[in-house]
Amino acid sequence: MAALIETEGLTRHFPAGEEVVKALSEVTVSIAPGEFVAAMGPSGSGKSTFLNLIGCLDRPTSGRYRLMGEEVEGLSHDRLAELRSRRIGFIFQSFNLLPRTDALGNVELPLIYRGLRRRARRERAAMALAAVGLADRMGHRPSQLSGGQQQRVAIARAIVGSPDLLLADEPTGALDTRTGLSIAALFQALNRGGVGVLMVTHDPEVARFASRVLRFRDGRLVGDARQEPADAAALLAALPPMDQAA
Repeated sequence: MAALIETEGLTRHFPAGEEVVKALSEVTVSIAPGEFVAAMGPSGSGKSTFLNLIGCLDRPTSGRYRLMGEEVEGLSHDRLAELRSRRIGFIFQSFNLLPRTDALGNVELPLIYRGLRRRARRERAAMALAAVGLADRMGHRPSQLSGGQQQRVAIARAIVGSPDLLLADEPTGALDTRTGLSIAALFQALNRGGVGVLMVTHDPEVARFASRVLRFRDGRLVGDARQEPADAAALLAALPPMDQAA
């Protein structure tokens, strides 16, 4: 079986006046389908640049990148857009929801770009919202939802197209501990269902839910270790009820 993600010498340098910023240098890594991987490192370490390259949001300066066996770096803009639409789901800390559109409309948006008819779009969006526990919030706008619920809408939008890979950039950074655990538990459940997850974080408390941790420093991959992931659902269940919490 082809690797989900495979890079060889992946490099991204940016010109900055007469200088060159070496955001990412010579990263070689292989990630299998269905893995849950955390990319860690301080600000400026290269982890977000790596995520952008894997998400086909940027092109490398040099090196090779294959997604599900397909060479990515030489593809046209149209083919890259198709890959993003059909293979990859994006989840960001800022949610990026349309404020005047309800949850159902936000989730069905990617399917509009894929040309699905309205009935099929709404059915699939409703299923995705139900999968993240928001079947009773489909008609709510973002302002009517909590931060955790907004992030769940963003996750539903990311999975509505049945992607092979979820890319998450600091997905729990703006959430409280309880809500962050619920989102981590959802990621683990999706991963058990066969979806690959690549999550950028600077927080070891978040990275412990992954089964593999890539560590970046100064634009280079300096660590690659597997681990037994913490069970987010069990940790969430062990928290005191809301009315007993400090």
